[in-house]
Amino acid sequence: MPSAEGPACWRLEAEGIALWLRLSPKGGRDSIDGVETLSDGRRVLKARVRAAPENGKANAAMIDLVAGWLRAPKSAVSIRSGETARIKQIFIAGAPAVYLDALQSLAPMDG
Repeated sequence: MPSAEGPACWRLEAEGIALWLRLSPKGGRDSIDGVETLSDGRRVLKARVRAAPENGKANAAMIDLVAGWLRAPKSAVSIRSGETARIKQIFIAGAPAVYLDALQSLAPMDG
């Protein structure tokens, strides 16, 4: 995971963007709520979905939310790790430049 000194909660990769996210299921609404620094110093994107964390419903809602926010096809968004955890690593496949404006509006790269 990136440190507080690196890109806030995401990293450019050759085939897309890796994004660290803290998901709150049953959050009352579907929204991206900015960037949060965890107690261990890691930075994550905060997201909430109305769906409950049962049978993959919250993860599916999170994929829909991230895809819509970044204007990416749902098929481009996948969970790399943390499928059953609140902290997840998400991967968005495609040309990173397409997603940078939305990401930098919430989590600008430091330095």
